[in-house]
Amino acid sequence: MTATLTQTAPKPPPTRKGWITDWRPDDEAFWRSKGRKVARRNLVWSVLAEHLGFSVWTMFSIITPYLAAAGYDFTTSQLFWLTAVPNLVGAFLRIPYTAAVALFGGRNWTIISAVLLVVPTALLAYCVMTPGTPYWLFVVAGVAAGFGGGNFASSMANISYFYPERHRGAALGINAAGGNIGVSAVQFVGPLVIGLAVLGSAQGTTDSGEAFFLHNVPLLWLVLSVFAAFMAWRAMDNLSVARTPLREQAPALARKHTWIMSVLYIGTFGSFIGYSFAFPLVIKLSFPEFSALWIAALGPLVGSLARPLGGWFADRLAGAPITSLAFVLMGVGAMGAIWGINAASFPLFFVSFMLLFTMSGVANGSTYRSIPAIFQAEAAAEAGGRPSEAQVLKAKKVTAAALGWISAIGAFGGFLINQGFRIANEQTGSVVPAMWVFIGAYAVFLAINWWCYQRTVLVAKAPSLAYAKV
Repeated sequence: MTATLTQTAPKPPPTRKGWITDWRPDDEAFWRSKGRKVARRNLVWSVLAEHLGFSVWTMFSIITPYLAAAGYDFTTSQLFWLTAVPNLVGAFLRIPYTAAVALFGGRNWTIISAVLLVVPTALLAYCVMTPGTPYWLFVVAGVAAGFGGGNFASSMANISYFYPERHRGAALGINAAGGNIGVSAVQFVGPLVIGLAVLGSAQGTTDSGEAFFLHNVPLLWLVLSVFAAFMAWRAMDNLSVARTPLREQAPALARKHTWIMSVLYIGTFGSFIGYSFAFPLVIKLSFPEFSALWIAALGPLVGSLARPLGGWFADRLAGAPITSLAFVLMGVGAMGAIWGINAASFPLFFVSFMLLFTMSGVANGSTYRSIPAIFQAEAAAEAGGRPSEAQVLKAKKVTAAALGWISAIGAFGGFLINQGFRIANEQTGSVVPAMWVFIGAYAVFLAINWWCYQRTVLVAKAPSLAYAKV
């Protein structure tokens, strides 16, 4: 008698609450029937959480110019450190935040990261509501504000899994721009709510004797953070396909393009976030008679809005030449800002900084959009031009890990900019020497970009190296 063995397919594990086990965005039928609606819903609430993260991360940029009037006798050097500490901590946190999405799920980590924003907002509210608060406690609040800096990396890594390749550039651009606008939101809304007498007794007075209320800023964003956590719990999803053990994320660190793009991102995103943190204080130091600090919000705003434009150009033309042009114009903007300070011309200074912000945003979009293209091109080259579904998924996981690492190193550039301003002001009483250093750095970034990508594409015609159109 012949025994017949019947093979039965293993049953899929039960679906846990908030988890999606079947996710095929590159399947057109799946995308149209179900995927697009789910992806959009997750994108909306991801943008909100990331937006608030950026606001909390840069909150000190709008608080520090008012601390002297509020009775805190901190030196200019100490004020620059208060804007630099959140930048530094947030840069380092982007690495574990990226890994957290793969370990815990995008929805779960969005909830956690939004709740964590309550810590710095509550701490800062206590600091500015308590007369005589020591400087070290402000620093602790600044360290906690770094939680907001990690949100970008986890949000981008999460959203990259929701969209098919043909829509990923636009989705990541919207996600990034929506988050970046959080900087301008806190710098524009902050001065307005500081002047509203709705939450307690006055914390200080302006030169004209008008009362202002610093604690309104952190308390407002505390409430918004709780709302974002609640909506992430209600409306977002985890993707099983995004679950990635650390051993599968580590190969991103062995890819040379991870490191090259990390260096370039120091010049692009590092410039954006560094200038965003420092701009209100730089205005106050260079033009002390100018009091409308809300105008500083326009810099991060134009930089954020320009970011999708850079991604759009990278999609249709090529990433490397767009980034090269941006570095050239950033150098021009820095020279114009120097001229404006030396000539005591605020209009020239301001317009030049708007050019700096705009081109940093364009370069952010062109570089970040090109990173997935680079890794996908390499996967295609390794597979002889026809990668399997498993190879495509592997490339996506490596890309997600690389995005977090690159964004972390890029954010560290913002800390360097703040320190450059601090040291220059301490040594010379002006930020101009720091601007000259930044111009030299843009020349270096331009040379790296041309040598590693544009020259390679022109000479070798190697699509796998094209952080150009692929």
